[in-house]
Amino acid sequence: MIVFTFPGQGSQKPAMGEPWRDHPSWELVAEASSVLGRDLEALLLRTDAEELKLTDNAQLSTFLTSLVVLDAVERLGVEPAVAAGHSLGEYTALVASGALGFDDGLRLVAERGAAMRAAATERTGTMAAVLGLEDDEVEVACARIDGDVWVANYNAPGQVVIAGEPEAVAEASTAAKDLGAKKVMPMAVSGAFHTPFMAPARERLRKAIDAAELRDAEVPVYANVDARAHTAGSEWGGLLGAQLCSPVRWRHTLDHLGEAGASFLAELGPGNVLTGMTKRTLQGVTAMSVSTPDDLDKLLTALATPRVAEVVVHEGEHLFATERMVVSPGAGVFTPGADASPGRELVPGTVLGTVGELEVRSPFAGVLVGMLAVDGERVTASQPIAWLRTA
Repeated sequence: MIVFTFPGQGSQKPAMGEPWRDHPSWELVAEASSVLGRDLEALLLRTDAEELKLTDNAQLSTFLTSLVVLDAVERLGVEPAVAAGHSLGEYTALVASGALGFDDGLRLVAERGAAMRAAATERTGTMAAVLGLEDDEVEVACARIDGDVWVANYNAPGQVVIAGEPEAVAEASTAAKDLGAKKVMPMAVSGAFHTPFMAPARERLRKAIDAAELRDAEVPVYANVDARAHTAGSEWGGLLGAQLCSPVRWRHTLDHLGEAGASFLAELGPGNVLTGMTKRTLQGVTAMSVSTPDDLDKLLTALATPRVAEVVVHEGEHLFATERMVVSPGAGVFTPGADASPGRELVPGTVLGTVGELEVRSPFAGVLVGMLAVDGERVTASQPIAWLRTA
């Protein structure tokens, strides 16, 4: 059972888009720039750490980078059984599941980041990570304080984040240490996210959510609010709105994924924070991060091991580390080209046919094993078209 997970704010770093500039999936950056009317390539390549740390920039850059990685993984023919995202990453998971369109996802994330940044200026807040203390003990530490401080993230065993007024967070940090916390680390953030301090952002975001089209998901997505799987588009409006003022139940999500039989969790996007949380929480489960093009081969190698070789591509065959998928660049009717003959040697850029007016080009070199789409078949974006062997 393959799970795609997506990181949240805090995973961003300057020039994190640089490794992807020459990959076909980089085309999403130009599309996103057109949707929002903003130079997002500059955001991913040339924005310094201080500006990138701003809530709206951090969220948009992380979201878009994760979508580039997702597109690259889908071009390999790898698909998840379920998806989940941490805070902001929940929006990426919804796009990955088909519940939220690319354009709507961009607009929602842009509005979410702007709304949360504005809310943080209305009421000063901060956050701190409490390490080495059980969840209920952290809750006790917050309850002891006569001030506004709450648990904001249940991340992993012994890793909980608290948030609220700076003075109350400092007092709760001291109380947590008294209860046995090994360490409390203040976080460099501008607001108390996932607490009642974000109520103004929730009201603003609700209008944007109401304007978006939320469809039934093709694969279940686990929600931060209740750590449960959801597929109905009608449920996500309320869940996304509630998420801003509710704690992220990531540890509970991981536990439920383990109970459901998850065997492989791939974190798609910048950083590897979620991969570390998975390893702390679930035993006997393979977890890895995919953040650069070099990680794509590592992903396929990991999936080809006997424990997790579950990526069925054609009549019971499995996708091994030396094999690649060519997928459709869009939706439409597929027409094969002259090079769409099994056994033919391909070079990067070989045209295997067209989908409508779009050319289906192989990003890889190798030998064409077989075609997975037939002449006249109506295909969807990212649907596997051909299967080739690189060695």
